[in-house]
Amino acid sequence: MRASRFILVLAGIALLLPAAGAQTSGQEFPSAPSATQAEKKPQPVETPPASPAAASPAPAATSTAPASTEPAAAPKTQSDLPKATPPASPESQLPPLDETATTIRRTVNEVNVVFTVTDKHGRYVKDLKKDDFRVIDDNRPALEIRSFHNETDLPLQVGLLVDASNSVRDRFKFEQESAIEFLNQTVRRQYDKAFVVGFDVTPEVTQDFTDNTEELSRGVRALRPGGGTAMYDALYFACRDKLLKAQETQSGPVRRAIILLSDGDDNQSHVTREEAIEMAQRAEVIVYTISTNVTGSRQRGDKVLERIADATGGRAFFPFQINDVANAFAEIQDELRSQYALSYKPADFATDGRFRTIEILAQNHKNLRVRSRHGYYAPAK
Repeated sequence: MRASRFILVLAGIALLLPAAGAQTSGQEFPSAPSATQAEKKPQPVETPPASPAAASPAPAATSTAPASTEPAAAPKTQSDLPKATPPASPESQLPPLDETATTIRRTVNEVNVVFTVTDKHGRYVKDLKKDDFRVIDDNRPALEIRSFHNETDLPLQVGLLVDASNSVRDRFKFEQESAIEFLNQTVRRQYDKAFVVGFDVTPEVTQDFTDNTEELSRGVRALRPGGGTAMYDALYFACRDKLLKAQETQSGPVRRAIILLSDGDDNQSHVTREEAIEMAQRAEVIVYTISTNVTGSRQRGDKVLERIADATGGRAFFPFQINDVANAFAEIQDELRSQYALSYKPADFATDGRFRTIEILAQNHKNLRVRSRHGYYAPAK
């Protein structure tokens, strides 16, 4: 019996020796059938539903470490990945519009308006009083005129917008010098402020708000012509980013004006003409336009300039001769020194955000013409 057991042990040892030799020679044992089947058909792992962007199959995991109990980070979608974007338009670069920063800025229902009065010969009338005017707001008489100023009482905030596109290259230098002369004669130290913006495809501030005429002159001389014309974008930008924001820090009433030099032929803007006009009205800006058209006849762009000036209470100038550019600036300067400003309380006022018309009438005087902006946007709730 013992002999038979001894024989069986020897036989088992003989069977194990070839396997041991195979292991030491670097060959692997064949996998168990269950392991082979699991390798061919990996068991599904329960995971949260993947986003559509992560629906493509991933390689099977080979790690046997236990899965983390923390929720996995959501896979990045295409919108999450950084990507290059084209340059934004001037409109998209601006901060969101504050709908409360409109013409009516106080908690009471009070509207400010700047206007000029001329006689039948076009001469400025500068000696009228509060009782000489009547205000019609949205086709109804205003309840009360609360304040009345002439131009010497109010500081001036003025923006000079100069078309620096290729279309104005011929007389660009002369226009620069005329603009510098205008700023030197108009801006009063420690009282008025001005800024300079040149524009072709995009607006560029070459001099921010200052009362220093030397700095303003350098800003004008820094302008260089070239590129297309995005005039509406430049006007929108100047009204919204410069003059409308200036209202937030202004303690009292001011006169806001823009002098726009251009041929009016816009071919690059992202905002429309009417959107630019609306922004000027919201910022309480009077726009004076000076055409750079030298053809000797009115062009399509001249009609655009006239529309912008008329809607904001300004004037359009068409100096077909180069020497007349300086005269246009002189007339604008004269008008800025010949204005009135009043504030009034409208009747039947509602904070509905809609456009309300303004009409100022000179009563007790014949043949007088009052020019002001056509209306304003009431604040929305």
